[in-house]
Amino acid sequence: MKALAMIERGNDGSYGVYLGSDNLPFGIIGDGDTIGDAVADFYNSLAEMRTYYAEVGKEFPSDLEFEFRYDIPSFLQYYAYAFTLAGLERITGVNQKQLGHYISGHRKPSEKTVRKIEERIHAFGQEIASVKFI
Repeated sequence: MKALAMIERGNDGSYGVYLGSDNLPFGIIGDGDTIGDAVADFYNSLAEMRTYYAEVGKEFPSDLEFEFRYDIPSFLQYYAYAFTLAGLERITGVNQKQLGHYISGHRKPSEKTVRKIEERIHAFGQEIASVKFI
């Protein structure tokens, strides 16, 4: 069973991971100063939930897999070391100033803008993945 796990950056700069799927009868979260810490805490919470289910005699999904997704501000902040705002503007078509507002949390992108950024970053990734080196 595949479940969605959302990664978000908090106002204090820390990260959180939480279940974004409605198809599970429980909820789990993870928090940390880095995404790695938050994901590790998320998996720790999963282990604790699995233990609890065993203690109360409930069946726990055995084939559970997670698809981790970033919200746009968290993605942009986390990968800021790799992409300049000018580069992201060229890739996404979204103005640098707007991207800066999304990263800082001063503004939240519309659903249309989120889809645009996501689609163009995926297209960029596919383009890079298709490059062959000799």
